[in-house]
Amino acid sequence: MSFGARALIRLGAIRDNFQTIKERSRGARMMAVIKANAYGHGLLPVARCLAGADCFAVARLGEAADLREAGIDTPIALPDGVFSGTDLGKAIDLDIQLGVHTESQIEWLERFGQADATIWLKIDTGMNRLGFPPHDAPTLIDRLQNCSAVGDLRVMTHLANADNVQDDTTALQIDQFRKIVDAFDGHISIANSAGIFGWEKDLDVFAEQRSSGRLWVRPGLALYGISPLADQCGADLGLRPAMRFESRLIAIKALGKGETVGYGGTWRSGRDTVLGIVAAGYGDGYSRFIAAGSPVLVNDRRVKIAGLVSMDLTAVDLGPAATEQIGDPVLLWGDELPVEEVAKHAGTIPYQLVCGISNRESCVFED
Repeated sequence: MSFGARALIRLGAIRDNFQTIKERSRGARMMAVIKANAYGHGLLPVARCLAGADCFAVARLGEAADLREAGIDTPIALPDGVFSGTDLGKAIDLDIQLGVHTESQIEWLERFGQADATIWLKIDTGMNRLGFPPHDAPTLIDRLQNCSAVGDLRVMTHLANADNVQDDTTALQIDQFRKIVDAFDGHISIANSAGIFGWEKDLDVFAEQRSSGRLWVRPGLALYGISPLADQCGADLGLRPAMRFESRLIAIKALGKGETVGYGGTWRSGRDTVLGIVAAGYGDGYSRFIAAGSPVLVNDRRVKIAGLVSMDLTAVDLGPAATEQIGDPVLLWGDELPVEEVAKHAGTIPYQLVCGISNRESCVFED
């Protein structure tokens, strides 16, 4: 019996979620986002289980190279592009689709010579992070279409507030992007996971691109069974959590009323109780910001954290009538305790929790 924390990754759930998203996207092409080690779920195992994706998206050239070295021949996109002329050559050699959002990136392409690269021109419609201003789009489209290194020019943007379906910013972004691509006959992409699930009807303005196979969606978080929409869990959207983060109790001890627990003595017991010590801490990816009072499940029973999460250990209040024993299972997040709920207690977002699973974890993959 292992007493350390482990992440159980259910690849079958990821495949099911992919199918759910595909049906929701009604014929749009699927660019599966597997950056950041597939959001902590394992880059290569996830890529292999999503063989039906039309394309993979990653954030670093090294991730793309790892996929190619592993024999993954699915198209791969690097939406943020490369940041040197040398890396441009490497990316083209690996047949990587590249995002372009700076003048330097365009100039590297223009100096490269003859190639057949697929390029995604990134337009900033409101994220104010990466991308050219909308009024530059016509000139840049013409410029890149006449670049000898570009074989297939595509246009993309990124939604900033799609997780909030009450925010009209997304509708404005969609309308602005529609105006940009109305006269463009290439492939386009706008919707992330939140766009797919929260703005389905609004995206019907791209019906012509969808029907002609030119509309791409970019699901990331939803692939892993996590809701991209505020105040919802993945199950509300028909998704299955792919990660089960679990550990075991390694100690049980009596705690008197008024005694404190953990570094700084920040939590004081209001009663005589029983304390359980869980073999998981921020060194494993169980964030220190998961506050006292946050839930975990011990033997499927909901109990609360006592004190601060430390590097390797977390204390939980089992209550005065506790019957738990050393070795009993602890669920930190998973089906019965959604990571979306845990993230709220940590004052963060689910992305940060699942991406934070450390390399020392025992990751177990099941189909």
